[in-house]
Amino acid sequence: MTQTSFLSAMSAAVASVNVVTTDGAMGRFGLTVSSMASVSASPPMLLICIDRRSPLVRAIAGNRVFAVNALGVRQAPVADTFAGRPQSREAYDFDVATWERGGTGVPLLIGAAARFECLVASTVEAGSHTIMIGEVMASDRHGVRALAYSRREYVRPVPLRPGAPLTRREGRRHAVRAR
Repeated sequence: MTQTSFLSAMSAAVASVNVVTTDGAMGRFGLTVSSMASVSASPPMLLICIDRRSPLVRAIAGNRVFAVNALGVRQAPVADTFAGRPQSREAYDFDVATWERGGTGVPLLIGAAARFECLVASTVEAGSHTIMIGEVMASDRHGVRALAYSRREYVRPVPLRPGAPLTRREGRRHAVRAR
């Protein structure tokens, strides 16, 4: 197994696009992150994975709070900015969007598909990354579709009718297999 083959295979997976933010004594930071998942509903917990070299890891460890802002389909420029490749502004510039301060002090993105305010419950070192498990203190969702990422590009999830193929070509492929 090579890193290249692993990354190539992972690019085919569909991931959510999130900006993880923190603020406090260690400063205000944000970073685009695709590694976010639910851990528990009782109590509500989620996890994020961040390259341990990122200054965001140290900031969250010091601030002990973070937010996960699940981006909406029209917020790709926000994702690019916090991924370090802005189209017009400085990288990691909070002025790319409108934010409000959550109850824990973290920046919450206005218009995000969903937002989660978390207190750090635990951290685990795994390979090149730090897994941070957060206890969700508050969450909300808005009426916009979430932005996703697959095959190294942003995608828009759309609902499928039960049993309906994605495209005509895939429909033919399924029909051939069924015979």
